[in-house]
Amino acid sequence: MSTLLEDNRSFYEPLWQRSRLTRPERFNTWPLVSRLLRTSEHEAPKSRLEVAPGLSPRLPLEGTHFVDMSQAAVAKLRRHGADASVGLVTRLPFGDASMDLVAAFDIVEHVENDDEALAELSRVARSDATLLLSAPLHASRWTPFDALVGHGRRYRPGDLLQKLAGHKWRVVESAPFGLQPASRRLLDFVVWSFRHRPEQARWWYSRVVLPLGAFFQKRLALSEGMVDADDVSEVLLVCRRAG
Repeated sequence: MSTLLEDNRSFYEPLWQRSRLTRPERFNTWPLVSRLLRTSEHEAPKSRLEVAPGLSPRLPLEGTHFVDMSQAAVAKLRRHGADASVGLVTRLPFGDASMDLVAAFDIVEHVENDDEALAELSRVARSDATLLLSAPLHASRWTPFDALVGHGRRYRPGDLLQKLAGHKWRVVESAPFGLQPASRRLLDFVVWSFRHRPEQARWWYSRVVLPLGAFFQKRLALSEGMVDADDVSEVLLVCRRAG
């Protein structure tokens, strides 16, 4: 029986081999990221880490450490001048309390042991750090597309908040999030394409579907604290250290 890690590797490695980099300025997270990176002239530059960006990084290429399991993604990030290394969210190659800003977009749901992943993200974060984390919500919204892209779970909002609190994070802002198409028919077609026409599907998904998803994103509507998530398929959380 294959593991969740093997499933993810077999999906994303050939996908990123066929893909181009989408720059962070293209995503609706850029205004938020820009705000978090503003520092006064008297402050030291912020140290920052993004885990598993693939070729869709949300933090700036310059000055950010990137870690991804995909050798293809890491090689292409490096070609664009990024500091990138091959690795896993459960074994980050950085010291304790070394990062001011940590980003993990759409990653914890891909990991067999999400508590282990959250523990590593917490370990490398400084006491006053910010964590940007997104995750899909509601098991009732599970589709074959979730299985295709390597999800291990969808979260109940309260369970996700409880897990974060267990690792000493509190949510200060949040927003509905995600690039997944809303159309169930389109999702079913994507799944069918990857099963029956994988080479063509990778080209269309990486060169057309993902760029169009970034282009047609709605403006990120941040709310204080946890957004009402009853009808939200995926959420972005801005977290700070509890206490």
